Amino acid sequence: MRYICLGYIDEKAWEGKSDGDRQAFTDACFTYDEELRRNGHYAGGEALQSAKNAATLHHPQNGKVHVTDGPFAETKEQIGGIMMLEAVDLNHAIQLLSKHPSLYMGGGCWEIRPAADLGSMTAESEERRSGKGRT
Repeated sequence: MRYICLGYIDEKAWEGKSDGDRQAFTDACFTYDEELRRNGHYAGGEALQSAKNAATLHHPQNGKVHVTDGPFAETKEQIGGIMMLEAVDLNHAIQLLSKHPSLYMGGGCWEIRPAADLGSMTAESEERRSGKGRT
């Protein structure tokens, strides 16, 4: 089963680290990511640029989508990246991510959610949109 992992980071803490500490952190994380990949658990992922570069879209007001600069919520920790894991179940995903070096270097956390299987929902929608579905 696929799990989506949202990695949170305290950007101010990250910016306060020395270059050497940031490089050691990055190297440790990439080393573990490679281990996950070798063992067939790493299904993808991306780091995100700073939350300062974000835009947030809100429910339309007066017929127009409302856009604000920055992240959705002003919090100490912002989403710093995503990872997709292949795991047997949630406990297995927790075990895998519990070994990620980012948890032991301070200033961050991970949220793990099972990916939704949209296969049947997609097929039903395609059928409705093609005009072949029942009305």
